[in-house]
Amino acid sequence: MPPAPDPVLLALDFGGTKTALTVADPHGRRLRDLTVETAAEQGAHAALKRAVDAARTLLDGREPQAVGVATIGIPGAEGVALAPNISGWAELALGRELALAFPESELCLATDVKAAARFEHAHGALAGCDPGLYVNLGTGLAVALVTGGTVVAGRHGASGEIGYNLRSVRDVGRPSADRTLLEEAVSGKALARAAGEAPQLGPHSAEFIDELAFHLVNLTIAVDPERIVVGGGMVRSWDALHDRLRAALDAAVPYPPSLVPAAHPYDAPLLGALALAVEAARTST
Repeated sequence: MPPAPDPVLLALDFGGTKTALTVADPHGRRLRDLTVETAAEQGAHAALKRAVDAARTLLDGREPQAVGVATIGIPGAEGVALAPNISGWAELALGRELALAFPESELCLATDVKAAARFEHAHGALAGCDPGLYVNLGTGLAVALVTGGTVVAGRHGASGEIGYNLRSVRDVGRPSADRTLLEEAVSGKALARAAGEAPQLGPHSAEFIDELAFHLVNLTIAVDPERIVVGGGMVRSWDALHDRLRAALDAAVPYPPSLVPAAHPYDAPLLGALALAVEAARTST
């Protein structure tokens, strides 16, 4: 009888534009990686099928001991709340569907930004910071607060969803459907829509950065973090971001925190999902 294959773990990070996957050993050492387009315009079920098919390719016939998942929005029993970037994601019972796809695996799900913040606190630029603030500048916009070594979830898991912030006093009292959300103006998606190309900050992006700075300064005053860590695809434009954000923080915040890029700016959510899989596998044995 041939020996049983070595156990493996699977991690997935569902984003608005791409889904990243990795297969790792039980200690979290990555063995094979793959990235596929989310193709959000094709809908939630197509995006999930594309990810599961890609996972099967990576797994090469093996069943994962545990599956860790990071996703845009807030995963729940019957859907994923606050995830407008993928059509139908809100109605997709992501956990149930993945449990059917990987019935022999332990399964853990988390919001992508919170998974990233948790990993950056454990192994990255937020290590030792209390409190620490993780800012995700990717397709969307959100933050996560880490205090006492724990990522603050909030009553409904929606802590840090600043993409829903009011943009001016004229927005007071207006429902979300009747106003422009902050994420629709300040995010990689917004920048790409305005430029008609991949999101990239340049010398003419002052207004974009200033609106981001306005909200970041107010949040920093409220939280008083030791450090702000920025992750997500827009960190590729760090030089354009840093100086203006740094100046805004120094000018207005009573105790300005340090401001640095994430140690893992582009894959912290995936690494956070992998950390969940490692923990799930350990607790199941």
